[in-house]
Amino acid sequence: MRKPLLVFIGLRYLQARTSNQYVSFVSLASVLGVMLGVAALIVVLSVMNGFENELRDRLLSMSSHATVSSSTGGIRDWPALRDELAATEGIVAVAPYIELEAMLSTGGELGGAILTGIEPEAESQLTSVSSHMVSGSYEALQSGSGRLLLGVILARQLGVVTGDKITVLVPQRSTTVSGGFTSVTRSFEVAGLFEMGLQDHDAIRALMHIDDAAELAGMVGTVAGLRIRVADLFAAPRVMQRWQANSANAGNLKVSDWTIENASYFRAVRIEKIMMALLLSLIIGVAAFNIVASLVMVVTEKRAGIAILRTLGCSRQTIIGIFVFQGTVIGWLGCLCGIALGVYLSLNVSTLAPLLESAFGFQFMPGDVYYLTSLPAELHWSDVAGTSVVVLVITVLATFYPALRAAGVEPSEVLRYE
Repeated sequence: MRKPLLVFIGLRYLQARTSNQYVSFVSLASVLGVMLGVAALIVVLSVMNGFENELRDRLLSMSSHATVSSSTGGIRDWPALRDELAATEGIVAVAPYIELEAMLSTGGELGGAILTGIEPEAESQLTSVSSHMVSGSYEALQSGSGRLLLGVILARQLGVVTGDKITVLVPQRSTTVSGGFTSVTRSFEVAGLFEMGLQDHDAIRALMHIDDAAELAGMVGTVAGLRIRVADLFAAPRVMQRWQANSANAGNLKVSDWTIENASYFRAVRIEKIMMALLLSLIIGVAAFNIVASLVMVVTEKRAGIAILRTLGCSRQTIIGIFVFQGTVIGWLGCLCGIALGVYLSLNVSTLAPLLESAFGFQFMPGDVYYLTSLPAELHWSDVAGTSVVVLVITVLATFYPALRAAGVEPSEVLRYE
């Protein structure tokens, strides 16, 4: 099969590099640099994807995909609203809740907490608290039982364990004194401890039955809002916008979803992901400069050959194509090897990380610093494709200067003394 002239000569120049060991070394370094840069970028993006998914799961393990609440203090006709939401396409579960701030006391210790009143049966369809119980039982929360669940860090701060008694103090606005406050105090038994793996939950959250919370908050017969779970997590904003547009009861209600409530967390993860990608791209940039250097040396070495090709009728565009082809082969070879290595490492992070920890005697995720004890990784083929396209474009651009320099060789000047 006949090859195009620029491909034929480009391959000959690549094969002839073995005669110049230094040029061969620089070319090999270019391939290795591109390979390591691509592999590192794919692995880091996969780990960041894993962190983002883990963070999302932990944040939503105790909250809902969306909420509907009252801007005036409470929802009285909430059963009808719950039925309306449950009948909306895309919504799979709805549960009422009451949330209030409180002080918890054990006599010697005092701490602030956010009390959340729930219906255990309905809540089990929304969150995964029951699967994160450290002790006790999620089903122990019954109406009028005087029991609650505490986050493990909050329980540790208060010095309590399952079965202990604590005093709950909730402030209420006084109806007899203008602008004044009173407080409601009640004793509760710690029915269990949960650990969600996030400071925002484990250090400040306490759960109780919604009837007990309503009594403490002075909201008997009303709820603060409704928590909603949708079939498709990422469709929650669209589902709630559609319900708002079609519901006659949505005018006086505040609608929110997980993308709004946790926007700062995911914005921070996205910024970290972008910064890590930019920093690791420097490796690819260094490899691209190596490609430039190796091609410049080839141009210098092959000046006579280029001049002969020009006298035989090769155009400047053909000379440019020869060296662009050479540099592209080097860059694409490194890119393909990097993709293979990066995909393999990303898919086997959970196996390789413990081996590295045992071999070098350190931990990637120390348990006393992070809630995660292993590196999460999730490979997105869109990241692989994006990385590949960027690397291929960079390596192609890196070939233009040497190629233009080769095309600028004047046959008369070079062959005068040959």
